[in-house]
Amino acid sequence: MTFVQFLSILRARYRLALAVFFGLVITAIIATLLWPRSYTAVASVVVDQGKPDPLAAVMFNSGMNPAVIATQIDVIQSDRVAFKVVRNLKLTENPQLREQWQSATNGEGSMEQWLSDVFQRALDVKPSRESNVINVSYKAADPRFAAGLANAFVQAYLETNLELKVEPARLYSSFFEQRAKEAREGLEKAQGRLSEFQKDKGIIATDERLDVENARLNELSTQVVSLQALASDSGSRQKAAKQGADRMQEVLGNPLVSGLKADQARLEARLQELTARLGDNNPQVIEARANLAELRLKIDGEIARVSSSLGIANNINMQRVGEVKAALEAQRARILQMKAVRDEGTVLQRDVENAQRMYDQIMQRLNQATMESLATQSNISVLSQAVPPVQPSSPRVVLNLALAVFAGTLLAVAAVIALELFDRRVRTAEDVAQAVALPIIGLLPPAHGRRLFGKASKANLMQQRVLGHATGLSKGA
Repeated sequence: MTFVQFLSILRARYRLALAVFFGLVITAIIATLLWPRSYTAVASVVVDQGKPDPLAAVMFNSGMNPAVIATQIDVIQSDRVAFKVVRNLKLTENPQLREQWQSATNGEGSMEQWLSDVFQRALDVKPSRESNVINVSYKAADPRFAAGLANAFVQAYLETNLELKVEPARLYSSFFEQRAKEAREGLEKAQGRLSEFQKDKGIIATDERLDVENARLNELSTQVVSLQALASDSGSRQKAAKQGADRMQEVLGNPLVSGLKADQARLEARLQELTARLGDNNPQVIEARANLAELRLKIDGEIARVSSSLGIANNINMQRVGEVKAALEAQRARILQMKAVRDEGTVLQRDVENAQRMYDQIMQRLNQATMESLATQSNISVLSQAVPPVQPSSPRVVLNLALAVFAGTLLAVAAVIALELFDRRVRTAEDVAQAVALPIIGLLPPAHGRRLFGKASKANLMQQRVLGHATGLSKGA
């Protein structure tokens, strides 16, 4: 079908096309005028992800996160928020709404569920482009009711968002409270074991006492070395005394022995003088010999006494070395025992410190969870409250009229073409040529030209053009 044929068909059936077009437009106008008016109130909230947390003193993740926005939209459209709207507005106590619920459900199910379903059908939640703003709109026949429901959904969403943040903190708070009680009991037990151990061992200041005992050990070690040197020296002198006591320094330096030896020298000189002068058998000579023998016995006795004193001193030194060594070993054993006690006490002390550290950490987390459970703010803020709209959101007269004109035009053309397909007629020379599949030789004009709206008929003009075309073909033949 060519465009000329389409125009000829449309001209021939213009009454049908106009009837369909105006019928649809008039119907749309009537339906628009009769359609009940509804009003849409819009409230908006902003999800501030860059707002600092006053409890944790940290920053939320900055920038818009599509997943977060989508989650918040799902929260607004959830049954929990709708139930909270019903409870906040106390709609279950409204007798008119209860009658509507009774007539709609015959009393089956929950009135809160029914109201939440009704409200959710009229609720529309959309995010703004390239921002963290969420628009909450509600559509109703009453503008004040629409604004009230939009604001009620926003308020219920804020409360629900805060509850979703606070409820886990409350659960954590109760959990950490129980753990804190257990940790405190563990700390008290560890401290009790440490105190009992210190009481049994008599420990007051382990490190200070151990320092004193170490100093005592060092002192005993020094004494052992000194006494061993002294005992070695006294032993050497005792051995020398056995070999020649009269040549020892102790004997030579003894004043008594020196005095006796001086007396011996004088007495020997006197004896020699008396013997030379009086002879060997003189009583004075015999008395002098007796006195000299007695003096020699005294000297030998005194030398023996000095020599024996060296042995006694050596024995005393050896005994002192043994005693100090025994004290040294006892001191070492005492220090080793103290170290073992200190190590055992250190283990108990570490148990106390670990229990204290765990208790402090649990208490810190408990305090944080308790503060979070008492929070009254979230990162959701109301950007704008819904106000009763002045103009209705539906029906849209201009839009409906434009759609009716467009749809009416399409439907009118479709009706004309459909009717033409069922009732095909010859209207132009092209139709004849297509029907008989032969060239047109000539075309006779009608007796008078039909006029449409005061102008020459397009069919006559087309017939003249077709006649000229056919004549040119016949001449060429």
